[in-house]
Amino acid sequence: MSDADRYFAMDPQVGKGATGGAFVEVDTDVAAVEFVPGLVFRPVVGNKLMANFVRFSPNTEAPVHTHDEEQITIVIEGEFEFELAGDVRVMRPGMAAVVPPGVPHGARTHDTSCFEIDVFHPPRQALLEMTRASEEEAAGTTDPSTAPPD
Repeated sequence: MSDADRYFAMDPQVGKGATGGAFVEVDTDVAAVEFVPGLVFRPVVGNKLMANFVRFSPNTEAPVHTHDEEQITIVIEGEFEFELAGDVRVMRPGMAAVVPPGVPHGARTHDTSCFEIDVFHPPRQALLEMTRASEEEAAGTTDPSTAPPD
């Protein structure tokens, strides 16, 4: 059996009875979430994984932060400065950064924009909560007892 045969093998016990899946048109099917001006997230969420499609406008910053989820950041177009545990590098298309849980990291653009994808395992909890709140607000179904005080 070749490596390709092993890699693409169909195990009859794996996925037995599995159904579902989805095709997603990111720019039209996924609501945008903007935490700070110029930083737009569009998260696509699976059962155990999240791919967050991120657009940075020029001169935008995602402050240094930490979280419990593992993250891989992949630059698709443009560039940004990425800080990982104090190490700062300019990332361009085709470059990736692996961020273990709890490791401080952040990013910023200067004169250029950047389109990148963040992959999270498990899905990034704070982003799930913000997305849910945005969807509820848009639908007018926000629970007044959980709304922040004015």
